[in-house]
Amino acid sequence: MTSQVHPVDEKLPAGRLTALGLQHVLVMYAGAVAVPLIVGRALQLSPEEIALLISADLFCCGIATLIQSLGATRWFGIQLPVMMGVTFAAVAPMVTIAQNNPGAAGAQLLFGSIIGAGVVSIVIAPTVSRMLRFFPPVVTGTIIAVIGISLMRVGVNWIFGNPVGPTAPSIVNPSHAQWLAQVTGPGSDIPPLPKGFSIMPSVPNPRYADLAGVGVAGVVLVSILLLVKYARGFIANIAVLLGIVVGAIVATATGLMTFEKVGKAAWVDIVLPFHFGMPIFDPIMILTMSLIMVVVMIESTGMFLALGDMTGRRISQQDLSRGLRTDGLGTLIGGIFNTFPYTSFSQNVGLVAVTGVRSRYVCVAGGLILIVLGLLPKMAALVESLPTVVLGGAGIVMFGMVAATGIRILSGVDFKNNRHNAMIVAVSIGIGMIPLVAPNFKQWMPHALHSLIESGILLASISAVLLNLFLNGARYDAEATIAAAKQAEAH
Repeated sequence: MTSQVHPVDEKLPAGRLTALGLQHVLVMYAGAVAVPLIVGRALQLSPEEIALLISADLFCCGIATLIQSLGATRWFGIQLPVMMGVTFAAVAPMVTIAQNNPGAAGAQLLFGSIIGAGVVSIVIAPTVSRMLRFFPPVVTGTIIAVIGISLMRVGVNWIFGNPVGPTAPSIVNPSHAQWLAQVTGPGSDIPPLPKGFSIMPSVPNPRYADLAGVGVAGVVLVSILLLVKYARGFIANIAVLLGIVVGAIVATATGLMTFEKVGKAAWVDIVLPFHFGMPIFDPIMILTMSLIMVVVMIESTGMFLALGDMTGRRISQQDLSRGLRTDGLGTLIGGIFNTFPYTSFSQNVGLVAVTGVRSRYVCVAGGLILIVLGLLPKMAALVESLPTVVLGGAGIVMFGMVAATGIRILSGVDFKNNRHNAMIVAVSIGIGMIPLVAPNFKQWMPHALHSLIESGILLASISAVLLNLFLNGARYDAEATIAAAKQAEAH
C-alpha cells in the first residue's frame, strides 16, 4: 500500500521532517526578512515596529506555506512542496508608497493597497493561469533582471548610507545656519523666512560611506564568496545567511551592533491584525500592486510547472488556479497582519531539486517552524538590530543574484534567429531604468498617475509584454516556460 503513495504525499518520520523543514526555512530566511527591513525603514518606523513587521512576515510566511502545501478547501493550495515568502517584485512600489507617506498613515495606505491587490489576485487567478503565452522567457527574464537591478540601489545604500535622512551625503554648514538664526532672530529688521525656505546642505556628512562600515560589508561579502567556493551541500545553500552571522559577529566586536533592543523584547507575543490602524484603500495604489501581482503570479505559474516536472506530478489548470489563488490569499492575509505580498520562493524549488526530497509535508514542517519564529519577538529584534552595513554586504549578493537569474533565463532565449528578442530586452530594460536614473521624470504628469509609473519594474513589465505581443505575437511554449522556471532558483 505504501508503494502506491506518490512521493509528494509521502509522510516522513518526524525527526527527518523537522530537519528538512528547518533546512527549507534557513535557505529562505535571509530573503524573507530583507523586505520588512527595507519597507519598514522606508516608512521611518521605530525599531520596535520594524521588528513587529519581521515577526508578522515570518508568521504569515508560515500560514501561507501551510495553505499552499497542505491545501485548504478545493479553492486554495496546490499541494506541492512550496515555501511561500514575500516577493522582491513588490519592493520598489512599496518603498515609493512608504517614502511618499511615512509613518502610520503610510502603513495604512500600503496595507490597504496590499489587501486590495490580494482580493483582486484571488478573483483573477483562473484568468492569469491562462495568460502564460504573454509571458515567455524573453519577458520573464527581462522583468526579473530589472527587479534585481532596481534592488541593487537598496543594497548599495545599506553599505554607504541612504541618500536622504540621518546618513545623508551632505549636511548644512553650521556657520551658515548660525548666521541665518542671528539675522532672523527677535528684533531683526529682516522679514520672516518664506514657507519652505531652507539652506542647501553643502558639508560632507562624516557618517556617510564610513570606512569601518564599508569594511564590515566587505567582510560579509568575502565570507559569502568563500562559503560559495569551498563549502558543499546545505552549507553552500545558506551561504548568505552564514555571511550575515559572520558580519554580526564582526559588527558586535567593533561596537557597531548592540543588543539592548533584544533584551527589551518579549520572549513570546502574538501577531495581531491592523496594528497601524484600519487600512486606507487608494484605487490607483491597488491597481499598481495588482499589476505587480499579475507579474508575481505568472512567475509562480512557471515555478509550479517546473515543480510538477521535478516531482512527477501532473499540474492541471485547476491546480494552477488553486496555487495562484493562494498567492492572492497569502497577500490578503499579509495585508491584514501588517506584512506584504507573497509568492512561492524559488530558492526552495531549487532545494527540492538538490535534495531530491519531494514530500510536501517537509514544507508543512517548514511552515510550522516559520509560525513559531513569528511568535518570538526576540528573534525579530535581533534581526532588526543588525547594522545596515551587514545587510548591505549580503544585499549585494541577494539582489545581484536576482538580476543574475534574469540573465540566466535570457541566456536560453533565441537571439540568433529572432532579432526581435534583443529589441524587447533592450527597450524594456531602458524603460525600466527611467525611475532609477531620473526619479523626477513624472513631475509634469497628472499626480494620480505617479504611483502607477514610479516603479521601474512595472514599466519594464508593461513594456516587455506589449513589445513581445507586437513583435513576436502570443505563442505558448510550455517547455520553454518550465526550463526558464528551473533557471530561477535564486529568485
